[in-house]
Amino acid sequence: MPSKMTRNKQIETVRKEILYLIEKRLSPIAMRVRYTSIPLESKMKWKPTVLLIANYSSGKSTYINELVGTKVQQTGQAPTDDDFTVLTSAEKPPTVEGTIEVTEEREGKVLFYDPEFPFEDLQRHGDKLASHFRFKKVAGASILENIALIDTPGMIDAVTEYDRGYDYQETIKDLAQLSDLVLIFFDPHKAGTIRESYTSLRETIPQATFEDRVVFIMNRIDECNHLEDLIRVYGTLCWNLSQMTGRKDIPRILMTYSKSALEDPRLEEDKPFLQYLSNQRNELYQLIETTTRHRLDHLVSFIEYHAARVGKITEIFQGIRKRRNYRTIRWSLSGLLATLIAGSLIGIYIDVTTAFGSSSETAAVATGLATAAALYGVWNIFVYRVILQSYHNREIEKIKTGKPQGSALEQEIWVSIQSTVIEALENGYPRESLSNLRKEQQQCQELKVDAAQRLREAIRHID
Repeated sequence: MPSKMTRNKQIETVRKEILYLIEKRLSPIAMRVRYTSIPLESKMKWKPTVLLIANYSSGKSTYINELVGTKVQQTGQAPTDDDFTVLTSAEKPPTVEGTIEVTEEREGKVLFYDPEFPFEDLQRHGDKLASHFRFKKVAGASILENIALIDTPGMIDAVTEYDRGYDYQETIKDLAQLSDLVLIFFDPHKAGTIRESYTSLRETIPQATFEDRVVFIMNRIDECNHLEDLIRVYGTLCWNLSQMTGRKDIPRILMTYSKSALEDPRLEEDKPFLQYLSNQRNELYQLIETTTRHRLDHLVSFIEYHAARVGKITEIFQGIRKRRNYRTIRWSLSGLLATLIAGSLIGIYIDVTTAFGSSSETAAVATGLATAAALYGVWNIFVYRVILQSYHNREIEKIKTGKPQGSALEQEIWVSIQSTVIEALENGYPRESLSNLRKEQQQCQELKVDAAQRLREAIRHID
């Protein structure tokens, strides 16, 4: 059986190849067509990430402390921490061998402006969010060697961003897009009744990530006094989730509890059902631990997702460029013909009249050509630009009022890029030649199909 080191080397080799394709082939096109303002690879080059979201007082911070192996987050029954906290491994070992300790803490602004981290896009939320962002390096925690954890403020009944000082939902959306696994915690006392929970599960999370990366967890089930209580609160959470997510099917919910509950000597007598749910605690840990492997699949999905959308934008721009080129030729020829006719009429008029005395035929022709050239210049400078701008405005209006066509996937792609295309057109795009747009679309197609298939095959062969 191959060693863990060999397996990690295989994973790293495939990861580097994927990032190379994103950085060198996909990202330049995406930035040229204004699909993104920052390089796509900046969001994916860091280590695998797990995002943890919960109602306040759902035991999330306690779970993180148990997962890491020491108290890195504050815990309590009321909201105790309104910061986003990024937890990762430290480069140096702990000061005392065999212990786990926080060796470094940094503020949000450092994270937002340090190219080592994938949080550059969060700058747009301003200094208010930066003041609620923290970064901790933990030495000696094995779980953090290959992954990072992002803890979030507990969800509350906030109504607007002014309740927090920043846009909580947009921040969660950005972080979910960066993450390979999103864990959403609930507890028996507040089974999904918080306003921010509803918005996050109904709108924010579905827009930011794929359904298979979201795991629902009912935590603190050791606080249920009897099996009947557990069944009741589990059913309540199932009902609330079906209402919040808008799904007819009930998503799977893992159940877990604090390991300190296992130390209760009356456990087997008072709450025997807990011992039958230890497999779910283990399954949750395995999900987190295997995030590194799943990261490769997510990176390939990242290529497929963005290549499809960037490719669609180049396809739309091709159509606009084709129509524009056709109209440019037609308008140019029409203008040329009209000005030549006008120039000819003026030349004939000069030739058959005595307005200029004994004008020669050569002078009449020269005057007619000069007039035609002047009129054509006026056409190109003024009339053509007005016609071109009018056409461009009609193209923008067509995109704004256009309805998605085709399969469900094609409709989804259209909806996701519509505003991007409109913004690009309003800024004067497309400026690239038709041949370049064709090459870019072909490149996106190759990334989405050929490269993605080859990479998935390589992932399957990782031992």
